[in-house]
Amino acid sequence: MVDQYIFSGSLPENASTYVIREADAQLYEGLKEGKFCYVLNSRQSGKSSLRVRTMQRLRDDGVQCAAVDLSAGGIQNVPPEQWYADLIDTLIDSFGLDLDFGDWWEANQLNSLVTRFRKFLEEVLLVEVQEGIVIFIDEIDSVLSLNFPTDDFFALIRACYNKRVDNPEYNRLTFCLFGVASPSNLIEDKQRTPFNIGKAISLKGFQPHEVEPLEKGLYSKYANSQAIIQEILHWTGGQPFLTQKLCHFMVEESAQEYPRSVEQVVKSRIIENWESQDEPEHLRTIQARILRDEQRAGYLLELCQKVRLAEERSQVIADDTLEQSELQLSGLFIKQEGKLRVYNFIYKEVFDSYWIEIQLRKLRPYSENFKFWLTSKCTDESRLLRGKALQDALEWAEDKSLSYQDRQFLAASQVKEREEEIIAKEKDAHLERERKDKEAVEKRNLVLSKANKKAFHRIHIGSFILIVTLLGTIFLGRQAVISGKKVQQNQQYLITVQTLAKLAGQLEDEGSDKESKELFSMAGQSVNIKDYNIQEAIINTGIAYAYSKLKSKNRLEAQKYLDKAKVSDTNKSLESLQIRLIKLKIQGSFSIDSSWLYLSGFKKQDDSLQEISEENIKQAIIYYRQAFDVLKAIKDKSIINNSKISPPFNPKIQNKIISKENIEDLHREFILLLSINNRDEKLKQEIEESLQEHYYDELDNLLAHHKWQEANQRTGRLMLYIANPEYQYNPSYLNSKDINNFSCQDLKRIDLLWLKYSHRYFGFSVQKNIWLELGNQLNITKDADKDEKADIRFGSIVGWYDPQKEQWKNYNELIKLVVALSTQAPKGSLPTLEVGGQNLACKDFPLCYGDLLSDQFGLRSGLKQIFSRAVACKM
Repeated sequence: MVDQYIFSGSLPENASTYVIREADAQLYEGLKEGKFCYVLNSRQSGKSSLRVRTMQRLRDDGVQCAAVDLSAGGIQNVPPEQWYADLIDTLIDSFGLDLDFGDWWEANQLNSLVTRFRKFLEEVLLVEVQEGIVIFIDEIDSVLSLNFPTDDFFALIRACYNKRVDNPEYNRLTFCLFGVASPSNLIEDKQRTPFNIGKAISLKGFQPHEVEPLEKGLYSKYANSQAIIQEILHWTGGQPFLTQKLCHFMVEESAQEYPRSVEQVVKSRIIENWESQDEPEHLRTIQARILRDEQRAGYLLELCQKVRLAEERSQVIADDTLEQSELQLSGLFIKQEGKLRVYNFIYKEVFDSYWIEIQLRKLRPYSENFKFWLTSKCTDESRLLRGKALQDALEWAEDKSLSYQDRQFLAASQVKEREEEIIAKEKDAHLERERKDKEAVEKRNLVLSKANKKAFHRIHIGSFILIVTLLGTIFLGRQAVISGKKVQQNQQYLITVQTLAKLAGQLEDEGSDKESKELFSMAGQSVNIKDYNIQEAIINTGIAYAYSKLKSKNRLEAQKYLDKAKVSDTNKSLESLQIRLIKLKIQGSFSIDSSWLYLSGFKKQDDSLQEISEENIKQAIIYYRQAFDVLKAIKDKSIINNSKISPPFNPKIQNKIISKENIEDLHREFILLLSINNRDEKLKQEIEESLQEHYYDELDNLLAHHKWQEANQRTGRLMLYIANPEYQYNPSYLNSKDINNFSCQDLKRIDLLWLKYSHRYFGFSVQKNIWLELGNQLNITKDADKDEKADIRFGSIVGWYDPQKEQWKNYNELIKLVVALSTQAPKGSLPTLEVGGQNLACKDFPLCYGDLLSDQFGLRSGLKQIFSRAVACKM
């Protein structure tokens, strides 16, 4: 029968889950031969269990053993006399010696403490005990915290071996030391150290051929117990504590209705939110070991970073330096084939580059600036601190024992800030004088400016016609001497443009501003075209488009101008392809009653759609399919860096006749057509993916031009679309399920775009890092006040909350600030996922501004889900 897996403390002597390792034989045989042995390794690596099992084997062979735990309260934090007295008293009790300790101690008062200990070993212990003697001293690293030197203690252990030549009785006495320290930590004097004559016992992780005792506990739980134990070793690297713990978890998991895999258990019960789940402490012990000395922690963390970055290339040679020894003693790294490597995959996931970066920032809040400042040999003044950053650094430094360079950096920052304040005051005074001078001029121009805006709105259509007419007149005058036919063509072009401009004006009067703007754009693009046929085709296509969008919908006129917009099928220029695409889209919309298709707001089809004939639907699909194929041809013809970019955003397309809105409408109308009776799901999926890429191209373009507000809106719409392409029929919001299941690939892609164009200033990962750096959790606690304070701390940092007014900022107020300040706005301000002019539903989404903010919602739900998803996606 297999005992319960034990991962807290030492395993009992006869525990059936004890794993016999190579170290068991090495230690047992070494001590049997009378060798001084030492086992120096990280915590929870099985040292104590090894000691217990070895003591039992030696006792079975007639060897007398005693164990001294130097971390015990009775012999720690005491004067040297008391420490040696307690050590001897412990040995008296362990070996059951017949000795009045008080009298013996009093009789030896004239001797030094080390001499008294030697006399006890030689005159009492070796006399009273006639068998072989092994003294196990555990937690030997505890001597490092004693307030007196212990070199003499280690020198005495060495002397016991040296005395074997003169006194054979010492051959019966040996020592075995256990602890978390390197020999050089314990004693530096190489002439006095016992470690250069002793035998080091290396404790490796459990090997696959050794774990049969652990596998037995899984026999009755899993049919594939051998595969389970191998997967456990894959994650733990054989680390004893983690291996026993994970075996225990898998036994518990086997009792579930739907048992999870080893990987799922590792991630959910060990890696995710590891600090709150780490019971008994293991991962936190490793963290504490690395961070325990604040003066050295920064260097160790940077060494961790270096090792991790170079690990894949196997470039870090393991050596005996103090720093590398410290990392190995933490348990995080091991020496393997002469190289330093992370012990296992669990440690890789927990103590990753992000963890290292966070700890560095906690140790020194200005670490990044400080590092670059030192690299510049203390000359790069741009790296000095200012404002709140400087104030925070000074407060942090108040109770710290800083290095000279830290003090120099902070002092230089204070001097620089004072200099800049003086310059700023002088500049402000100068600007104030200029402001007053300009104020009078601005007041005089205010009335005129308002009048100009009104006048421009009334006459801009006529102005456009006038400009085109003037351009045409000049052009005609220049060309008159060349060709009468050319003059006639340009006269016809001018008449057609005037028709287009009038229709654009009608569309604007009807409130179709988007369509009106598109027609003006087409007319403007046509001026740049040298080919008269293409030029005329663009304008005629625009007129047909206008007739299809007017409320009166003159189909005959639209068809007449479509017929005039002749483009040869052999002409594969980007301009001709765009014209062909628009023509096909117009023809497709006229194949059926387009009012339900275009003007319905893309709501889900209703009963009126059932009245459309099957023949008309099929004909419309043919046109839209051809238009979609033309779109793909345009992308294929203008590939950039192996990427197919949507025409409106592709720099290779100089004359952009078709707009981003028209491309979007093409996709959405086609998808809606295919949704009738669920036609061709494969084609529909292809179009949905194409529309998604169009949205990505638009987001890329907006961010590249720092149009933060529009990019913010597009981000929200893009995420809604990715989560549920059907949202175009039923505008909604991202709910909890959408966020938890959101594609990691897409979340990373969106985040990388924000990071790229904001120079890592905006993005979900930036916000997530800020949230975690503030010490906030990703789960909602039972303490509502604590959650609200966490929300406010975060909101204050990213600029969403006004601590002076003690209220959340209105969205419009925030976005105006961000647009005005650009990347000088608070770090992490964006994205806010504002969609369609207002934020998504507060209870299911992170941000709630203005009137939408209430105590019951706040940031607690959706924001933490987004951040949790970012952590899960390793962002």
